[in-house]
Amino acid sequence: MPARQHALASTADSPQRRCIVTGEVKDKSEMVRFAVGPDGRVVPDVAGNLPGRGLWLTASREVVETAVAKGRFAKAARGPTVSDVDLADQVGRLLARRCLDLIGLARRAGQAVTGFEKVRACLRQDDAAVLLAASDGAGDGRAKLSGLAGSIPEVAVFSRAELSSALGRENVVHAALRPGGLAGKFMVEAARLAGFRVSGPTVGTAV
Repeated sequence: MPARQHALASTADSPQRRCIVTGEVKDKSEMVRFAVGPDGRVVPDVAGNLPGRGLWLTASREVVETAVAKGRFAKAARGPTVSDVDLADQVGRLLARRCLDLIGLARRAGQAVTGFEKVRACLRQDDAAVLLAASDGAGDGRAKLSGLAGSIPEVAVFSRAELSSALGRENVVHAALRPGGLAGKFMVEAARLAGFRVSGPTVGTAV
């Protein structure tokens, strides 16, 4: 199996949970866990490690907003709960932080490259698992790299400022993550985050 395919291996064997809004059963990697505190407040548990029974939702802004509006948390918890009206925004911020932290870890581990020429070289050497593009970057450079990327996933959910901060460089428009465990973890989190970003292309296969 090529390195980049190994890094993005299927999560078909991961545990599954049922969404309390849609009723669909999905892999945990496609969902977001929520926990109910002692005071009845619903809090996002994007890391999946808070104590108590988890309430699971499909990783989607619309689904979370429906759960809040229709009292689905209280029904699933079989008791009174309190849900913030901006709960979906909270989830989006937490998932974005997880993604950016993983990009930072990849940089420190030597598994991230930045700049158009370095990313292009990485793609030509088949040494990239994820192509990153600033959501507010120019389209011409992105199109050129996308043409080289083939089936490599492209993620364009982060602004230039967000990528620059995570990668410790100024004005980052183009970047790539090399094959490895961090790239795989990043794609799982980026796929969840895509359901919470308000507009624009997010996560997919480069074309």
